[in-house]
Amino acid sequence: MADIKPRWEWRSFGRHFFGVDAHLAKLSPTGVQESDELYLLSKGGDNVKVRDDLMDIKVLREVNADRLEQWTPVMKAGFPLPVNEVAKVLQSLHLPVPTLTQDSYTLDEFLAQFVAPSAAIEIVNVHKRRVRYLIGGCTSELSEVSVNGKSIATIAIEGEDAQAVIDAVRSIGLGGYSNTSYPKGLLALLHDEPEHYGVIDAGTNSIKFHIGERSVDGRWRTLVDRAEVTQLGEGFGQQRVILDSALNRTVTAIKGMVAEARQHKVQALVAVGTAGLRIADNGAATVAAILAQTGVAIEVVSGEEEGRLAYHAARSGLDKISGSLVVFDTGGGSSQFSFGHDTQVDERFSVEVGAVKFTERFGLDGPVSTEVLNQALAEIGAELSRLDGRESSDILVAMGGGVTNMTAVMHQLAKYDANVVQGAIVTLDEINRQIELYRTRTADERRQIIGLQPKRAEVILAGACIVRTIMEKLGKDRFTVSDRGLRHGVLAERFD
Repeated sequence: MADIKPRWEWRSFGRHFFGVDAHLAKLSPTGVQESDELYLLSKGGDNVKVRDDLMDIKVLREVNADRLEQWTPVMKAGFPLPVNEVAKVLQSLHLPVPTLTQDSYTLDEFLAQFVAPSAAIEIVNVHKRRVRYLIGGCTSELSEVSVNGKSIATIAIEGEDAQAVIDAVRSIGLGGYSNTSYPKGLLALLHDEPEHYGVIDAGTNSIKFHIGERSVDGRWRTLVDRAEVTQLGEGFGQQRVILDSALNRTVTAIKGMVAEARQHKVQALVAVGTAGLRIADNGAATVAAILAQTGVAIEVVSGEEEGRLAYHAARSGLDKISGSLVVFDTGGGSSQFSFGHDTQVDERFSVEVGAVKFTERFGLDGPVSTEVLNQALAEIGAELSRLDGRESSDILVAMGGGVTNMTAVMHQLAKYDANVVQGAIVTLDEINRQIELYRTRTADERRQIIGLQPKRAEVILAGACIVRTIMEKLGKDRFTVSDRGLRHGVLAERFD
């Protein structure tokens, strides 16, 4: 074959690539092509196919630090295949090379004698419709692929410059998607392998992590759902700067989540950031540092967008809800509110009222007098004045790590149980009981309370005060708990 310059390749398969259509709509296609190809698939084998009556083989030569792959063409031979070329094809398929009795083999002879008898090889007819683009100087294509009556999309970007390929992938919002090859993608489609997707929610107090498994019938199953308290917003009571120590804790947590996502072979890992990264003076620099150290690009969402996604996550997880509905999600740096009815969101907004700020401002991480507590409640009430004068809704739904932790304390859950927490009813009397429980204890004493996550001991009192104020302003003496959150809303919107 003529000298071919090595090219770095990135490819992903999926039923839908969120936002990509909008990016590609701004570009002019450089070409459209349809083809019928015959793939010979073996686990761990090379890319072996027949296209335009040519045996076409690519071999994986290298995988770089960004997991880009370098596939090198090693054969494009016509039929009948000479005997020496037949041996090369069998080696690429990881099949034994028997004594070859003919000087050459037609395609039918080759398949009948060497491929069909092998249980390790699958012969697959593939139809492709490829639309090509130029993205950041890299050759790119979006394809619709049909295999044995099953269809899927695949997008690929390749070029000689590895960094240019990575930049092009990120420019269309696919930086969190895993790179795979055509053989692996086709085998997954053929065998109906479930799809795994991950979401990281980088909050002011905790980093939440979720991996969902989507079956071929569209149903979701939770594989991983956990949170790590990293206190990204530590010090926000004095200044809006993310400290190096908080950044380091967050980077360590995200690195662990990336490793876990790879163990579960996620097809995409998306990360969103909330109030802490929105309001910090060095929020953009923090996002850049996390990307450089973990490879994870965090998309900082607006407060309104956070509320919208949280509303739909809560609504979808509580099937019996109907009528007017208010969903609130209070975190370390802000509280999001969504007002709606049934599935319709009528109004949503975010207020910079979070547990970290009030903990630091009033020293709520330890015992406080009723006078200090009342001062904190008064200031929380003043900052939540946007809730004043509203009609009471039929149902109030609360979500977020603080709320679910209070629910675990109510049920004295030594081990967190989402089935108990999801849909639980928490009353104003219970919130008042917990406020008094935390007000009289040090952080270490609070950690002995059954159900309380130890790393939330410092901020739980402020969180309970915020919840109480919200309930009073909205005229509700109880709320329904949603164990779901922003991460579930992102999962459904991006990958459902």
